[in-house]
Amino acid sequence: MRIVVKVGTSTLAHAGGRLNIRRVELLCKVLSDLKNAGCEVVLVSSGAIGMGVGKLGLKGRPEDMPGKQAAAAVGQCELMYTYDKLFAEYNHTVAQILLTADDIQDSGRSCHVHDALEQLLSWGVLPIVNENDAVAIDEIGIHTTIGENDSLSAIVAKLVGADLLVLLSDIDGLYTEDPHKNPDATLIPVVEEITPEIISLAGGAGSSLGSGGMATKLKAAQIATSAGIDMVITNGEDPERLYALLDGKSIGTKFVGRGEK
Repeated sequence: MRIVVKVGTSTLAHAGGRLNIRRVELLCKVLSDLKNAGCEVVLVSSGAIGMGVGKLGLKGRPEDMPGKQAAAAVGQCELMYTYDKLFAEYNHTVAQILLTADDIQDSGRSCHVHDALEQLLSWGVLPIVNENDAVAIDEIGIHTTIGENDSLSAIVAKLVGADLLVLLSDIDGLYTEDPHKNPDATLIPVVEEITPEIISLAGGAGSSLGSGGMATKLKAAQIATSAGIDMVITNGEDPERLYALLDGKSIGTKFVGRGEK
C-alpha cells in the first residue's frame, strides 16, 4: 500500500514554535513501523516556518515575506535534522524534496519529480516533501506558489498514484458545524461526494503558526478524490491512529475517491 501522510505545523510544534518532541518521535516510530509492514510512505511535512520561529526565538510568525522566507530557511534545516535522526533510529533513510508550483505545473519538471519519488520509493527511502518556502512567494499568486501543504500533499499523492492520503491535523475531521463554536457539532465519518453543502462547512484558517484550515483540506480532498484516491482527515495528536485507520476502522472523516487513478 502506498500512503501519503501530511502533518501540519500544529501537530509538529507547540504554540511557541518549539518542536513537540514526544509527538514527532511517535509519528516517526509509527511511520517506520508501517514501512516495516510493507507500506510505501511519503511524508509531506509542514513546520519549516514554525520551527524557524522557535529556533530564532521570534515572538511569532513573521508578517513580512523576507521574514517568512528566512524563518523557513532556518526551520527547514532543523526539521530535516530531526527527521533524519529519528528515522535513522529505526533504520530508515529519508530524503528531502522541496517543491514550488512551477515544479508541478511544468510537465517536464513534474515528470522529473515523479521519477525521483519513484526511484526513492523503490530504494526503500522515505521521501519528505515540503514547499520551498524560502523561494516561493505567496503574494505573487497561485501560478507560482502552492501556498499550503494540504494541496501539496494531494498533488504529491496524485503524482505517485497513492492508495491513500492522510491529513494529520489539529481537528478530528469534518464537522456539521465548527466544533470550537458549537459543542453540539457532529463529526461526519464519510463524504461520498464533495458538494457545495460540504464546501460551505469549511471555516477559517488554522493555527497561528500554520497556513491551513478546513477550506484547504477540502481543496486537497477535491484533488485527491478526483484522482481516485481516498483521503482521510484525522487528529494528529495521536499518530497511532494510523494503525486503526489501516486496520479499516472509522477514524476521522473519509473522503471517497471517485475518479480513476
